[in-house]
Amino acid sequence: MRWIYNLGIFGYYLLVRIVSVRNEKARKWLEGRKDIFKRLSDTIIPGDQILWFHASSLGEFEQGRPVIEAIRKLWPEYKILLTFFSPSGYELRKNYPYADYIFYLPLDTKRNASRFIKIVRPKKVFFIKYEFWYNFLTQLKEENIPTYIFSALFRPSQVFFKPWGKWYLKAIASYEHIFVQNQESYDLLHKYGFRNVSLSGDTRLDRVGQIADAAPRLEKLEFFCGDQRAIIAGSTWKEDEDLFIPYVNKSPNGLKFVIAPHEVTPQTLERISNSVGKSYVFYSTASQDDLVNADVLIADGYGYLNSIYRYGMLAYVGGGFNSGIHSILEPAVFGLPVIFGPDYHKFQEAFDMLDLGAATCINDGAELESEIETFRLNPEKLLNASHIARGYVDKNRGASNEIVKYLFHT
Repeated sequence: MRWIYNLGIFGYYLLVRIVSVRNEKARKWLEGRKDIFKRLSDTIIPGDQILWFHASSLGEFEQGRPVIEAIRKLWPEYKILLTFFSPSGYELRKNYPYADYIFYLPLDTKRNASRFIKIVRPKKVFFIKYEFWYNFLTQLKEENIPTYIFSALFRPSQVFFKPWGKWYLKAIASYEHIFVQNQESYDLLHKYGFRNVSLSGDTRLDRVGQIADAAPRLEKLEFFCGDQRAIIAGSTWKEDEDLFIPYVNKSPNGLKFVIAPHEVTPQTLERISNSVGKSYVFYSTASQDDLVNADVLIADGYGYLNSIYRYGMLAYVGGGFNSGIHSILEPAVFGLPVIFGPDYHKFQEAFDMLDLGAATCINDGAELESEIETFRLNPEKLLNASHIARGYVDKNRGASNEIVKYLFHT
């Protein structure tokens, strides 16, 4: 089966080359890997004691960030190598100050894995959440380099646990230790004979706590909200906006709304502004008077959604009708109950918060309207869900410290 995997990797590469003719993200994926081994050799200083962290994209990086920064603080003598698979991670964090070296991960072939490891010679390797690159992992195992994965999630539906995918269990067996988020993952791995497993929780809870602690206040949001709190739609796609904006347009007077799309492009901003039937302003250009008089604030930039959640009373988080919900922990840390679409099954925190009563899943616009109205007209319910949401994050922080203690025996 390994040759089929390698053929799939090659097919993926060809597909990216074809798509790159019209797709900027695919072009960056290719350009970032051009001459990568020469650049690695020219950049990495021989003899450096390197700890290598790999994240697929931005979300996984944020998940691993508390561990990286804890290690950097405690053991500054180590050099940190950070790699990304996706441009959405690399392009936004290529200047991350706590890493000494930042590169794309070469394509997962046996030859690339061998060349990469020969140049880097890491002391320890850390993969985050869903990283099971077969050739890299088995090569690291062959060379006796301790490799770990943390904040991992496993489900019976994954390829490793299917009759045709058991050969891929060798990739999981390459890990020295596996830190999982939930009991289901722990039990599933034990069922298949893995004993090098710890139930440590999710390091994202540490990260969102750090973000909330450091999130600056936004003067424009204070003008916009006045003495009330807004209903916030964060990280939305078109499918989300098609449900949320009709509620905005029919909502009672006096409510404030913030819409922060996941992709901030001229086309997206035009689509949203053309759909909103109430007075709106764009964050970047709004004056104080504009903000005070507007009903809807459209976030037309990146980097301040976390601070925006500080001013909310309720959050609709996008992605649940697309490819999976975005972070519901970012609003929860500020005490916002969250509403999201049906594609949430890869996220343990979604299950937890649904069970606790701090989150709601909706399937259409009527259900979204009903949930918002229920919270709006029942302040006691809103307050109770707010306390539960904030308490969930506070209670579950600390996974990063547990992982660092285990790895470095502190």
